[in-house]
Amino acid sequence: METTRQNKIARLIQKELSDIFLLQSKSMSGVIVSVTNVRVTPDLSIAHAYISVFPSDKSEEIVNNLNGNMKSIRYDLGTRVRFQLRVIPELKFHVDDSLDYLEHIDELLKK
Repeated sequence: METTRQNKIARLIQKELSDIFLLQSKSMSGVIVSVTNVRVTPDLSIAHAYISVFPSDKSEEIVNNLNGNMKSIRYDLGTRVRFQLRVIPELKFHVDDSLDYLEHIDELLKK
């Protein structure tokens, strides 16, 4: 069960990461990156961000790229939330494939 503080920090990180990716995705044509969920550990040291990518065939490549550039993304996040958070959590990005799963279930039900 997550605490109120964890939820507030998770929402703040989700909003700021979405803004960062919105600015970066303008340079990548044909790819939409969105942050669907963020979960913060109880000690607030690690934030797990779940990323949804359209088209979904590029999702693994983009998430691996994000994990490789985690330090610069964390720095950008730190400059945005430096007055709200004392310590910026370490970021870990994961693929959110819930929409693909939903489409798959929908296709199975239509048969």
